[in-house]
Amino acid sequence: MEQLIIAMGWAGLYGPMALGAIGSIIGCAIAGQAAIGALLETESGHGRFIGLSAMPSSQSIYGIVVMFTLQRPVTVATSPGLFSVGILAGVALLLSAVYQGSCCASAINSSKSKPEIFGLSIAPAAIVEGFGVFAFIFALVIGGNIPVQ
Repeated sequence: MEQLIIAMGWAGLYGPMALGAIGSIIGCAIAGQAAIGALLETESGHGRFIGLSAMPSSQSIYGIVVMFTLQRPVTVATSPGLFSVGILAGVALLLSAVYQGSCCASAINSSKSKPEIFGLSIAPAAIVEGFGVFAFIFALVIGGNIPVQ
């Protein structure tokens, strides 16, 4: 049983980075596909479509920071906290990145035919990013209370 608890601690330590990266991969792919379609249908403004398609990549960075913040000896005493904070933060980052990719794809699709709404159309993606930032900040705060023994 002790080995399972230790393994869960290691999963929690690496989880935020891995799950955040998985979400970023999916989110960037969703938005990137929309950007590629927009390139074929528009004559200009391509840079903003490509730039917007990279927006979900920030969750990988948040996951890396959480992973480094949680870094401490993995013991029976620290594993429950590492697992709980790491996995829950990672799942929140994964979902944030995936849904942000969908929001970005919608922004790209709507602004390719009506370029003047581009700024407004990215607001939902920014709101979703905010929830990822909440998960990131709270993981840092709560992770600081996990024992270092």
